[in-house]
Amino acid sequence: MTLQHTPEPAADPAELTFRSGEERCHAWYFPAGSADLEGPDGRPIAVMAHGFGGTKDSGLEPFARAYAAAGIDVLAFDFRHFGASGGSPRQRVRMADQVADYRAAIAAAAELPGADPRRVVLWGVSLSGGHVFAAAAAARATPEKAATASTALAALVSVTPLVDGRAAAALAVRSGGAAATLRGAYASVRRRLDAVTGGPGLIPLVGRPGEVAALALDGYYESYCALAGPTWRNEIDAGVLPQLAGYRPARAAAGLRLPVLVQIADFDRGAPPDAAAKAAFAARAEVRHYPCDHFGVWPGNPYFEAAVRHQVMFLRRHLDALG
Repeated sequence: MTLQHTPEPAADPAELTFRSGEERCHAWYFPAGSADLEGPDGRPIAVMAHGFGGTKDSGLEPFARAYAAAGIDVLAFDFRHFGASGGSPRQRVRMADQVADYRAAIAAAAELPGADPRRVVLWGVSLSGGHVFAAAAAARATPEKAATASTALAALVSVTPLVDGRAAAALAVRSGGAAATLRGAYASVRRRLDAVTGGPGLIPLVGRPGEVAALALDGYYESYCALAGPTWRNEIDAGVLPQLAGYRPARAAAGLRLPVLVQIADFDRGAPPDAAAKAAFAARAEVRHYPCDHFGVWPGNPYFEAAVRHQVMFLRRHLDALG
């Protein structure tokens, strides 16, 4: 792992890279701005990644800074093939690889100076909100095992998560209509054939209603672009759409034995709220509901402040007990 501190401006996060598979993931490190949760082994640290096709410079920083202000270190990273991370071809989504990136990020976070390796928090949103269930199950670390484990997950925060690909596909048909869904499926097949024959294999990640894109619901283009940072690209590997049908990280929820917070947007058209509620029930999670669509809890939207406040309250309660 290589660490490069950014001296100007002073408020900027440090930059670091860590290896996942054969590539290096790029990350930002936000040190805690208070000692409120300092323990004998250091400070808790949260590991964050963006959702479907997102990059860390597209809306994660306000979440990370809120955590740092509360006394929690943060490692926010880009998945392989996205943003500032390595990996070719670009914009490629492989579910298992992204879960593996989370596990590599956990290991990197636990090694940072001042971080308590037995109080690691997993944070995910949308697609990565499902990944964190799978990553936590794979890690098989619980607070109860902290006395013997070198690294332990202390809590999990899942924000408007996509936890069931089949349910998401059905919701897309209901929300966007069968015709739009078929256009997206056709485009996916066509781009995959392009990739085999040397073409780009990419489709737009988000578009306006009637356009060919992975997401083409009313208002989603504007909401996603409002968050977009300089490394974000409105492209996605067409192969992700067939993968979603078999993607069901909710199945890992029942086996978790750590505090879980699930935040549900009740009118979510992108990530089915009923599937998120079922996963939360299986995980015995604390649940918070917000009367909004998928992007309503993001910075600049009406429920961002409430969502962050609820996350910090949840984490302070559980991390303080472990410190």
